[in-house]
Amino acid sequence: MLLGSRFLERVGLGVLIALAGSSPSLATGEPSLPAWLEAHVGEGEGQIAPVVLERARALYQRKGVRNPCYFAMDATRPHDLGGGGLGRRFYVICEAEQSFRAISAGHGGGRDLIGAADFANGRRCVKNFGNAMDSDLTTGGAYVTGETTASFKGYYRAAGGDAAFMRAFLKFDGEGETANASERAIGGHPAVLLRGVCRRRDPSSPHADPDGYVPFGQLVNYEAGRSDGCTSWSPTDAEAIMAMVRNDPTTLYIYPESRDIEAVARAVQAGEAPSRARLYWNAACLKDVGAPRFWPRETLEPILARWRAAHPAPPPQPPPVCRGP
Repeated sequence: MLLGSRFLERVGLGVLIALAGSSPSLATGEPSLPAWLEAHVGEGEGQIAPVVLERARALYQRKGVRNPCYFAMDATRPHDLGGGGLGRRFYVICEAEQSFRAISAGHGGGRDLIGAADFANGRRCVKNFGNAMDSDLTTGGAYVTGETTASFKGYYRAAGGDAAFMRAFLKFDGEGETANASERAIGGHPAVLLRGVCRRRDPSSPHADPDGYVPFGQLVNYEAGRSDGCTSWSPTDAEAIMAMVRNDPTTLYIYPESRDIEAVARAVQAGEAPSRARLYWNAACLKDVGAPRFWPRETLEPILARWRAAHPAPPPQPPPVCRGP
């Protein structure tokens, strides 16, 4: 039987092999990996590790969402590469369109509770993961995107005059270890914030407080920085991602899960290379962090509660009044 080039392009080499009976995925009921997508699999820059793609595809197929695209993130890869370079470790995969894109994304910074627990992460690599409230840590696992909201953060000086900063936020709903994503206010947003905020009198503004003041600050892009446990993207990428899922949710799989972290940590402690134990972790980041650690909420939340009790936060104070125009 002769097959046209369009058919070959549509079904991919992997499906043809399965039809010939030589692919084990046919027996297991799992769809074969299309040849065009297989070209993006690997551990090089801009590629996706096999285990990350496998789990992201399985989640997407299990959830049965209508959106033709799904997301994945490999939080074992480096983020801030130095010199203005950012590692691409968040993936937008649209199999129906044969489209694959790798972009940068920030990770949770964690915290250093001096004298109690240090679970802080640097800009480059993630050592600490967890799902505790107020931990500012990334949690690997399964998510489904939720609604998109926008909140007013203040005004900033722009080229055409003062502009209102409405930061968009994409909610994530999780399951298993990520089930408290909503409780933790975990989601995705542009890596932009206002710094040096003061209060400027502007009673005509729809955002003015009862005294007629509005927050005013400097708009800062922190793409190379860390987040409070959410996933952060460049403003341009964030806008594109939110447009893709508005009223059309899809899945997001973040690697690694606690089981992966604990398995890699055991291998490192035993002096064994994770790859020899058929475990995956980005080699450059593993060299940086040593052994990774997962902090379960059952362990970390009591530590955080004792810390808050011993270090009560001062009463909230409004920002100072702005000086000058």
